[in-house]
Amino acid sequence: MNKFGMFIHWGIYAATGLHEQALARYDIPFEEYDKLVHTFNPTEFDPEEWVRIAKTAGMQYICFTAKHHDGFCMWDTKYTDYNVMNTPYGKDVLKMLSEACAKYGMRLSLYYSNPDWHHENSYNPQSTHQWRCRYPEKADLVKYREYVKNQLRELLTGYGKIYTLFWDIPPNILDESMNAYVRSLQPEILINDRGWDKGDFSTPERDVPNGERFTRMTEACQSVGEQAWGYRADEDYFSVRFLTQSIDKIMAMGGSYLLNVGPMPNGKIPERARHVLERVGDWYVRMGGVLEDHEPYPFVVKLQHTACIATVKKDKTYLHLYEGSISSSVNFEIAPAFPPKSARLVNDGRELGIRFGLLPGWGGAHGRANGPTLSLTNIPCDEFENEPLVIELEW
Repeated sequence: MNKFGMFIHWGIYAATGLHEQALARYDIPFEEYDKLVHTFNPTEFDPEEWVRIAKTAGMQYICFTAKHHDGFCMWDTKYTDYNVMNTPYGKDVLKMLSEACAKYGMRLSLYYSNPDWHHENSYNPQSTHQWRCRYPEKADLVKYREYVKNQLRELLTGYGKIYTLFWDIPPNILDESMNAYVRSLQPEILINDRGWDKGDFSTPERDVPNGERFTRMTEACQSVGEQAWGYRADEDYFSVRFLTQSIDKIMAMGGSYLLNVGPMPNGKIPERARHVLERVGDWYVRMGGVLEDHEPYPFVVKLQHTACIATVKKDKTYLHLYEGSISSSVNFEIAPAFPPKSARLVNDGRELGIRFGLLPGWGGAHGRANGPTLSLTNIPCDEFENEPLVIELEW
């Protein structure tokens, strides 16, 4: 897996300018929320523009919210009238996006919410995010699962090859037939762990675990916005430094990274969000693919005062200094027995110095310098203070 992707949260909730869960978090009356269906008209929606933005940032796939918790469907489904075809826009936006992805060679993934606040049979007391279900007294999860399967058949047979299925909110009910049905429709699909069984991969959300290599296929997800995943007019944005550090660490650990934006009601990605994507993408593209398809470095590496994860790709070692460097050199506390032939800063391609000798600051109790010590020198730590550093070593 180990890829960089764009998450897109978009639905009628964008028209609130509040949050993708605005119906619940702001306690909006159902009759008021339903009026959004009659006003949703994203005339500036250009799926090819979305795909071009993602490709420019080095992303290889897009995960789109086909249905979020409000139950509104962003494709032409025949199993509910609560869908995009019954808005003033009246077009299958998922179909348009799938065609744009196919045109530009972009993988397409689909998000599908298990909670559905609109469907009369969806209430599940064993799960979370249930408090705005309209008809808790009509709970019937057997009927609801049939509804879900019917919609999955539409999604997985009408929109080309689907890369991953992102279930959201675990139902806390084991039903392996659900994922089996998904695989019967798309045999090569990868399924996350928020559905009806453990699936194929884990999905830490807004969290960067410790620096150990993932033992299971993992896709971390984060949004450019600190408060919301869908469009929020008054959003607070994460720094480029925070996001690039998170991406570097997760991907150096062997995971994929899904970075989210929430398009506006008119279909455009907010300018601030687009600017963040451009800056993150500039760094990612300069990495030249070294964050993908690598193996863990088989030997122990430890740097003095510097967080580091070491990987191997095509016989070269990569040191991921995901928090940057505190000085113009990094010194190895634990290192290979011999120095590398060359060291290169991937961020801009410049050659770094290699020093193997005594350092006066590394003195023992006897007052003599410890060593010899392997160091990489001439690191331009202040020139790249807003992004992690990646160093390539050739032996």
